[in-house]
Amino acid sequence: MILVIGATGNVGRHVLSQLHATGTADVHALVLPSEAAATRVPHGISVAAGSLDAPEGLAEALTGIKTVFLVWPFLTTQGAPAVLEAIARNAQRLVYLSSIGVDGRPEERDDPIFKLHADMERLIEESGLPRTILRVDTIASNTLGWAEQIRTTGVVRGPLTAATAVIDPRDIAAVAARTLTDDTHLGATYRLTGPQTISRPEQVQAIGAAIGRELRFEEVPVQDARAQMLADGRPPALVDALLSAAENRSASTLVTSTVTDLTGKPPRSFQQWARDHRETFR
Repeated sequence: MILVIGATGNVGRHVLSQLHATGTADVHALVLPSEAAATRVPHGISVAAGSLDAPEGLAEALTGIKTVFLVWPFLTTQGAPAVLEAIARNAQRLVYLSSIGVDGRPEERDDPIFKLHADMERLIEESGLPRTILRVDTIASNTLGWAEQIRTTGVVRGPLTAATAVIDPRDIAAVAARTLTDDTHLGATYRLTGPQTISRPEQVQAIGAAIGRELRFEEVPVQDARAQMLADGRPPALVDALLSAAENRSASTLVTSTVTDLTGKPPRSFQQWARDHRETFR
């Protein structure tokens, strides 16, 4: 029995689909109690109600579970030890979605996102749970946040971040499904990337090509972006996390073969992801 935590997110929903397609496991999707009745999952997958905010209430969802897929949705590790303790009381192993920036360049280790995942990996190790860690590069679905700008103005405005090997969430899910159903991956840490590095302006161009419109990226200074985000009412910690990539991260040339090695199929390009999601941006 496998429990997918983060089952309705951009990666988790594909993990459900991949596991459902294999038909090799009894799969449960953890969703918030308030959303359980309305959540739709593939036929044969069970919905379990629970919240990482209330680990004392996870016992029922974890009953009988052997393996857990964990996406940590918070900006701090507060509450994580209690959640991991609850998982360890029931499950025999854990697959954790982490960041490729963990153990990266020394100058980037204070990046809030990288630091969060490094702290989570440390807590998982301390918990004693047998685990597999999936360290992923920038996820293509992050660009869904540009959809309104693209539809209304044709211009994506924001800080210019370093190019990375953006990865399709479906490829992350394919690797996750393999590691969730095969004990030979216990103890492994995998680095997952897309097939090539691609900058933000190039991503915008790829979306434009997919929808048949001329789009452009307009760089906004980080301080201007921070002031606007704070004025919009976003919490300072969230603003710092969102802008850290523009301030702290340098260009990456890292492209790994992990997706191909573990799934037998090459990772999808960002251009393919844009074509497959064109209706979202029209």
